[in-house]
Amino acid sequence: MQKPVLQVEGLSMDFGGIRAMCELDLDVHQGQIVALIGPNGAGKTTFFNCVTGIYNPTEGNVFLNPPDGSRPIRLNGLKPNQVTKKGMARTFQNIRLFQKMTVLENVMIGRHCRTSSYIFGAVFKTRATRREERETVEKSYRILQQVGLADTVNELAENLPYGAQRRLEIARALATEPFLLLLDEPAAGMNPQETHELDELIKQIRDDGHSILLIEHDMKLVMSLSDKIYVVDYGKKIAEGSPREVSSDPAVIKAYLGEDIDA
Repeated sequence: MQKPVLQVEGLSMDFGGIRAMCELDLDVHQGQIVALIGPNGAGKTTFFNCVTGIYNPTEGNVFLNPPDGSRPIRLNGLKPNQVTKKGMARTFQNIRLFQKMTVLENVMIGRHCRTSSYIFGAVFKTRATRREERETVEKSYRILQQVGLADTVNELAENLPYGAQRRLEIARALATEPFLLLLDEPAAGMNPQETHELDELIKQIRDDGHSILLIEHDMKLVMSLSDKIYVVDYGKKIAEGSPREVSSDPAVIKAYLGEDIDA
C-alpha cells in the first residue's frame, strides 16, 4: 500500500508549561479529503502551524511522502517557505491577501517558489526571464479560471466579495503547485450559496489530483466532503473514522455538547 502523502506521528506542542497538542497521529492519503474537527480551542490551528513550519513541534515527526514515490521528506525544523516548496500549501483562518494588489497579482505571488529568475534576470530582462514571466501570467490565469475568478483578474483584492476573497486565497495556494492542500476554516463567514460553491470547488480540486486536509466548523460541509475525519479536544485525538462513524461516537457528541449523553 502506498504511503500517505502526509504522515504525522506522535505530534506534541508545548507552550511553556501548557501542552496544546498531545501525541497526535494523523494520515492523509493521495486523493483523500480529510477533516480535522473539534471545539474552539481544541488545538486544530496549532496542528496546522506545526506541520507547516510556523511552529517547531516539541515532540513527534511530520513527513511528506510525494506521490511520485520519491523519498519521504521530514518537515520538522523547516521554515514555512521550505515546506511550501516541498509540496504542501495552506490557507489561513483569517484572510491574508494583498488587498491593494490585483487578483492576478495575488496569484502570481504564489508562483514565486516555482520560479528561478534572480536579480540579474529581473534587471536585464533576459529571454529566460521574459519567458518565465509569460508562463507565470498564463498559469495564474488558468488557476483563476479553475476557481471561478477569471473575470476579476484586474480587480483589487479588497474589492472582491468575501466568498470570492476566500477562493482567491485558495487560488494563491494552488499557484505553489502543491500535492497537499491545507484549508483552515475555508467556509468561515460564508453564506449558504458561497458554502455550496466552496463544496464544489474543493471536490474539483481533489478530482484534479490534490489531497486535502481541512479544519472546518460547518459540519454539513465536513460530512459532505470528507473521506475521513479526525476529532481533537484539548489537544488530544478522541476519535477518527468515516463521517458516519464519527457523527455517532459518544466521545465526539460529548465534546461538542459539553455533557455526558448517558446522563
